[in-house]
Amino acid sequence: MPTSQQPASQLPTRREHDLIGDKDVPASAYYGVHTLRAVENFPVTGTPISIYPDLINALAAIKQAAAQANFQLGLLDERRMQAICQACEEIRHGQWHRHFVVDVIQGGAGTSTNMNANEVIANRALEILGHARGDYAQLHPNEHVNISQSTNDVYPTALKIAAFSGIQSLIAAMGRLREAFADKAGEFGDILKIGRTQLQDAVPMTLGQEFMTYAVMLGEDEERLREASLLICEINLGATAIGTGITAHPDYASRVCEALRAITGLPLVTAPNLIEATQDCGAFVQLSGVLKRVAVKLSKTCNDLRLLSSGPRAGFGEINLPAMQAGSSIMPGKVNPVIPEVVNQIAFEVIGNDVTVSFAAEAGQLQLNAFEPIIAHSLFKSVTHLRNGCDILAGRCVRGISANRDRLQHIVAHSIGIVTALNPYIGYDNATKLAQEALATGGSVYDLVLRHQLLTKEQLDDILRPDMLTQPRKL
Repeated sequence: MPTSQQPASQLPTRREHDLIGDKDVPASAYYGVHTLRAVENFPVTGTPISIYPDLINALAAIKQAAAQANFQLGLLDERRMQAICQACEEIRHGQWHRHFVVDVIQGGAGTSTNMNANEVIANRALEILGHARGDYAQLHPNEHVNISQSTNDVYPTALKIAAFSGIQSLIAAMGRLREAFADKAGEFGDILKIGRTQLQDAVPMTLGQEFMTYAVMLGEDEERLREASLLICEINLGATAIGTGITAHPDYASRVCEALRAITGLPLVTAPNLIEATQDCGAFVQLSGVLKRVAVKLSKTCNDLRLLSSGPRAGFGEINLPAMQAGSSIMPGKVNPVIPEVVNQIAFEVIGNDVTVSFAAEAGQLQLNAFEPIIAHSLFKSVTHLRNGCDILAGRCVRGISANRDRLQHIVAHSIGIVTALNPYIGYDNATKLAQEALATGGSVYDLVLRHQLLTKEQLDDILRPDMLTQPRKL
């Protein structure tokens, strides 16, 4: 890599060759000519694929499994196999990730990513064998690291393995957020409040019931993500170019899948029809849809938190979010709900990413989808940002929420919504008249019932007990 003391033009290089011609590669680089051309061709985001360590580790696991399978089939000698496997193990333990430098958005259906992996593994394996980087006559990126493979089966398999890992971390983060909401539900279990439908007063509930719904919604989506993660365990490794398995041994697909299961510990299975599996992005569309579902419901929850905490005096003011930072450069003392706001924005991004995945999957033609790089980038962003958002929301917002008990009690006492609980005892018409009178006069439903002698005080107090207002009751 260039330093401030040594310009890039003066760094030592090695000469490599591909079908385009010769090119000088930095001597210190583990990547090679194919990767360097991709870096020059795709200066799109400035973000290298190494930003997604799960993807890099998945590629290394695949190359390691391929080397083992090819050795078992007599297609790769033991010395090269062991060197390739050692290089892959090092990568899976976090080494050499900085040499995965191609842009996350690239043409070529992921070929640049696959070649970046082939070259890094090959050059590290050459060092292990005692040879110089770039001495491909001894161990070649294509002929040895990529044997029995194609980008078209390596890349989608790597995406699925990486996505599976990301999903597990997202589920864990959602679990932490769910527990935070459940804890608050327990804390707020005795606080009566008025529920709302269409932003109008409805019937009473407890603040604990309101917060428990957020925990339940998260739990439901954790299950949907677990289901989606099983769908991406079907892989097309062994399909090679289009699914026919050309250049691969007849037993390679089963052997490499078995090896990859052992390395990753994932319940991977080979797709029953490799031609279909090579062109189909349905599992990615399904996963993206579930991520969108998570985002939509999480954003709705954040909308509720912002609304319930609005004020402090001119809004709902029912709960208090922890103050995290000053909210205005001009209004002294203003504090904004910045944590729910940032999670809202994450949700907007995930919804947009789902649209990108949908278009990219639809745009595939015939035996291959060329747009899996943008599918990968969109999915990995969604998973990563949702995971971070859940942890931020739990740790910097939900666990610090407090309830404004006095205000909640006042709203219930003066709400017209409690008249609904009186329907079975005084009738709908009388209840309607009470509601209209309360609204017109500003009086409370409780006082009006007693004034009109529709119920005794003892009857009314029993009907309006908090535990009776918030659950079914046998009349």
